[in-house]
Amino acid sequence: MRELTEQEIVRRNKVEEIRKYCNPYPAKYDVNYSLNKASVLPDETRDVRVAGRIVFMRKMGKLSFLKLRDLEGSLQVSIKIDLVGEEKYQFFKSLIDVGDFLGVTGEMFTTGTGEKTLRADDFTFLGKALKPLPEKFHGLTDIEEKYRSRYVDLISNEESRKVFLGRSKLYSFIHRYLGENGFLEVETPIMQTAVCGAAARPFYTHHNKLDLDLNLRIAPETYLKQCIAAGYNKVYEVAKCFRNEGMDTEHLQEFTQVEWYASYWNFEDNLKFYQDFIRNLMIELIGTTTIEYKGNVLDFSKDFTRINYVEKLREILGFDFLSITEPCDLKEKIVATELFTMNDLEEYHSLSQIIDFVYKRTIRANIVEPTVIYNYPAVLIPLARRNDNDKRIIDVFQVVAGGTELCKAYSELVDPIVQRQAFEDQLVAKDQGDDETMEIDEGFMGAMEQGMPPISGLGFGIDRLLMLIYNVDSIRDVVLFPLMRPEDNK
Repeated sequence: MRELTEQEIVRRNKVEEIRKYCNPYPAKYDVNYSLNKASVLPDETRDVRVAGRIVFMRKMGKLSFLKLRDLEGSLQVSIKIDLVGEEKYQFFKSLIDVGDFLGVTGEMFTTGTGEKTLRADDFTFLGKALKPLPEKFHGLTDIEEKYRSRYVDLISNEESRKVFLGRSKLYSFIHRYLGENGFLEVETPIMQTAVCGAAARPFYTHHNKLDLDLNLRIAPETYLKQCIAAGYNKVYEVAKCFRNEGMDTEHLQEFTQVEWYASYWNFEDNLKFYQDFIRNLMIELIGTTTIEYKGNVLDFSKDFTRINYVEKLREILGFDFLSITEPCDLKEKIVATELFTMNDLEEYHSLSQIIDFVYKRTIRANIVEPTVIYNYPAVLIPLARRNDNDKRIIDVFQVVAGGTELCKAYSELVDPIVQRQAFEDQLVAKDQGDDETMEIDEGFMGAMEQGMPPISGLGFGIDRLLMLIYNVDSIRDVVLFPLMRPEDNK
């Protein structure tokens, strides 16, 4: 057990003193206003009952002030010896610390400096903090400790409180907005028998009772489309997904993905719906559709710029990359352009990996304003519908802003003959060394063979979207409890 600090010892001793007066950890306290709502009540509103954590105290002779806080707001409280009595006032001065929880009953008034304040008629001790808050209450400065001790970060960091309150509001908005537009929420399995729905390396687990090796979900796509086959016209899921890949400022192995699917839509219908969705979401969370991200001002109120993926990449490379069928040949043609060296391309083995690498370095990296990238090469996404005019192209779009991918959507492939061939092509890519390919999901194929209507689906990561809206540098700043390396293994 670690050695206690001097302050921690003092606080533990205070707990024993508090027990002589009351239970230091009572079962409940009845409030009738949140701190946020109490802070806007008219003066002379009586019988106001609030509770929260003490984040500031100024103890004086016969009149003291403190500030209570929770995630959504704060409120100043005045405690006067004439109103609470001498014994209770001395209890407050000698035994209560910053970080403790307090319930207060009283009347609202405004101080001479214009601050709304609750004048305490009575208070109830609600819980002792055995550890002090960070020194001078400036919050955590150690980045790793900030993620390991998110509870302290939220107490002391207003920016973090704003982000995570926004995250909760985002969930509420998603359910409300999609529900109002006819989408039904479902849940699909996290443990699955086929790696399908996205290009990613999975996590694996073992089911002891069934003696069955399973992978953790990398995307809910194939199950949601089975729901469409079953008769759901519009369906969605807020899904925890797991991809056993590298960690950086925009990627975590465990993340939250939203996917929705609509019968009888194509990708143009989905694009219109997404643009309305993202604008309404921004108004809900921050009150504007114009944001600052990494030093750039992004305006989501205007129609998004469009870039044709295939045409743009042909223009950059100077040749028809879709006509090349062997990865080695494609690498040699790219190296001949002098855009990249063979060493740059060394770790990419399949056509899809090579094309995606070039796209990200040449097209995506230079995008600032909200932009729609559409007409993707078919080799990239085996689950998307082939274009009627060129089967090498798929009816896909992706929205990119500030160099960040915000969503991907497409007209879904519902032809089971073409779908099976696309899955078999994935097996070829796996043999070429691409370890992020999909497997043949026979359950999904059975649903497709039963018959599917025209469908369009869209997916986006909640974490990356929040990074953009709140202009933060790391995905860990929008995830409450990101997975961290154990401290003793650092």
